[in-house]
Amino acid sequence: MKCVKIKGAREFEMASIDKPVSENGKVVFKVETCGICGSDIHYWDSGEPKGLVMGHEFAGTVIDPGNRSDLSVGDRITGLPISPCGKCEACKNGNVQYCLSTWNDAVGLSLTNPGAYAEYSSCRGDMVKKIPKNVSFEEACMVEPSAVSLHGVNLANVKIGDKVLIIGGGIIGLMAAEFAKLNGATYVALMETNPKRGEKSVKYGKVDEYFNALEEGIVDKLFAKTNGGFDKVIECCGNGPAVSEAIMAVKPGGTIVLVGVSLGPITIPTVVSVMREVNMQGAIAYTEDEFEKCLDLIDKKIIDVKKYIDDIVPLEKAQESLLRLTSGKDDAIKIIFKP
Repeated sequence: MKCVKIKGAREFEMASIDKPVSENGKVVFKVETCGICGSDIHYWDSGEPKGLVMGHEFAGTVIDPGNRSDLSVGDRITGLPISPCGKCEACKNGNVQYCLSTWNDAVGLSLTNPGAYAEYSSCRGDMVKKIPKNVSFEEACMVEPSAVSLHGVNLANVKIGDKVLIIGGGIIGLMAAEFAKLNGATYVALMETNPKRGEKSVKYGKVDEYFNALEEGIVDKLFAKTNGGFDKVIECCGNGPAVSEAIMAVKPGGTIVLVGVSLGPITIPTVVSVMREVNMQGAIAYTEDEFEKCLDLIDKKIIDVKKYIDDIVPLEKAQESLLRLTSGKDDAIKIIFKP
């Protein structure tokens, strides 16, 4: 079958690999849609691991239901791409994202389980979720990134009346704005280095104001705007300047949730976080409950994810698509593959 593999730093290659078969009860599916995730961009940028077939934001049609007796060939599914052990304390408490085995055999995030940058893929049976009839394939592949954002907002404990700053105008940041508003935030601001993305973010209706992260004196401007800083800051970039601005922009005693990921060490002004007694919380993935809630919210049209999809392209446009998303000059938020 046709797929896209990592060849080297910022380089893909079209390749052919064996079509997956059901092993250990896995559900095999024809890929209908697959989103490009920010973590995919990190792997592509570094060029490692070579040979990885990415794609963990997927929706598809079942061709082999594996160990799921409630599934049939032709059913529409999405799923959590992770591989938790199900036995450890974290798994038993519902925090599968903490499990030490979670990423070992993850769909599109491990060499052992090729992802949905391909015509077919497979997912552990217990991680597969049926797609409700009112949810399209395009919407279904947006459940996974939505759950990442919901997890971040839940950890931030956004409440009615909160002033919230989102740093990073990609899909995770914009969905975080959706959930912050849903939780009752009265003011949601967004910082972004790409003016086209920033200006576009306000048009979606959940971001109240956009600020250019590169503007001189921007932190002082944010502090004045909020009369002393934001209650909650959700950082969705992962680089040093973004985390530093989060620390500078949050109010004393406020909360920062780090959703963005840096693959290397970063430098931040810890003295400010100490003097202000800032609460800083990491965030990784989501719980199974949060994933299911996002699917339900999309089904009930409480959140609209289709508006963030800029383009639907074939796998052959993978290289072009990631260059577009990383150019800093394009306003694209979400690009989806349709093999």
